[in-house]
Amino acid sequence: MADEPNKMRAEIRARQAEDGKKAMAEYEASAAATRAKTEKLRALRLAREAAEAAAPKPPAKTKAKAGGKSKAKKKAPDGKLSDWLEDQAESGRNT
Repeated sequence: MADEPNKMRAEIRARQAEDGKKAMAEYEASAAATRAKTEKLRALRLAREAAEAAAPKPPAKTKAKAGGKSKAKKKAPDGKLSDWLEDQAESGRNT
């Protein structure tokens, strides 16, 4: 009777070893597939970058300036801040 628990443990260990081998084989297959996919994507990326580098670049688009009712930012006036402050003080604005 003492032989039965040892036999069961041996069977369990054998099953665990077999499961471990299967799991390791699946892991290695997955890693190999990932490496193959990575190499393929890297080759495609390098080919695309080489094609982009070889192709002539199109001229940059420029925006046409719109007439009167434009929401474009106003250009800052030429002049110094000190001049503007003096004008404000002279006009009575800061009183």
